[in-house]
Amino acid sequence: MSTQMFDLKGKVAMVTGATQGLGFAMASGMGKAGAKIVFNDIVPERVKEGLKKYQEMGIDAYGYVFNVTDSKGIDETVSRIEKEVGHIDILVNSAGIMRKGPLEELADDDWQAVLDVNLTSVFKVTKRVVKTMIKNKRGKIININSMMSELGRPTVGAYAAAKGGLKMLTRNMAVEWARHNIQVNGIGPGYHLTDITKPLAENEQFNKLLMSRTPAKRWGTPEDLIGPAVFLASDASNFLNGHILYVDGGILASFGDID
Repeated sequence: MSTQMFDLKGKVAMVTGATQGLGFAMASGMGKAGAKIVFNDIVPERVKEGLKKYQEMGIDAYGYVFNVTDSKGIDETVSRIEKEVGHIDILVNSAGIMRKGPLEELADDDWQAVLDVNLTSVFKVTKRVVKTMIKNKRGKIININSMMSELGRPTVGAYAAAKGGLKMLTRNMAVEWARHNIQVNGIGPGYHLTDITKPLAENEQFNKLLMSRTPAKRWGTPEDLIGPAVFLASDASNFLNGHILYVDGGILASFGDID
């Protein structure tokens, strides 16, 4: 098998929320595989900082400021991207937020914000981008799910509800658009060490629980997502559709280990 199947040269990959963390790692991996990277944030300074990081890595990147929950802003920005960079061949819906709290105490606004950013925004962004993919009869869409698409944990009920919905939205997108040679799949990260998860890693009780559930006996790194992302963005996955690829060190396969 030729590694050419994984080559992304000549492709434009849009990765939402890819100024840092897991989104940045996946986008940088696609950039190193040859893709032009388009990313966004709602904070101009973060877009500026992201551009600098991509350029330092030698990646051809373009940053835009827009909110993934704003349909008008999405439409205007995607139209700009298509004119300034090219049509989007690969879309990675990576933007997300977390608002924690017991469900009986969670504010309505927090519940709605989590669903808006983690679920509804995927519908809004993809609805605009896929129109050109349908015309071109090709495209790759990768939705960033979570182990919380499959498991529950106290205080993350809104996030789990959003990611569970995203799992089924991913499958329905695949069913609707497969006839247009568009593959829609998801990546479900486990616990990967980032600035956001660092407090969890430093929590001795949580870390002990996680290691008892993780056969790999380690935290994931953002770089662990690069291979799966490039695979799902490339011709190597042309007959894979509606699948959620969990990158979790084996947690979902494990009942746990008292050692």
